[in-house]
Amino acid sequence: MKRLILIIFVLAVAATDVAAQCAMCRSTLENNYSSGNPGIAAGINMGILYLLSMPYLAVLIIGYLWFKSTRNAQKLSQRSIER
Repeated sequence: MKRLILIIFVLAVAATDVAAQCAMCRSTLENNYSSGNPGIAAGINMGILYLLSMPYLAVLIIGYLWFKSTRNAQKLSQRSIER
């Protein structure tokens, strides 16, 4: 129980540091965009989309491999029953 409370406390303290970094990036991007340099903001947005898509892609690949192995196991079990 003490471990759980410690983990929650550490995560709560770490979340404030992460939020501060987001504000710094946002202000930098806003300054660059308002001064006529949208390239940096577009690059950051593409990076965010890239990081967002990777977990979904990993889940899709693992799901496909799991489906394929289950299907092959079912085919093998049906062949052994037929013999």
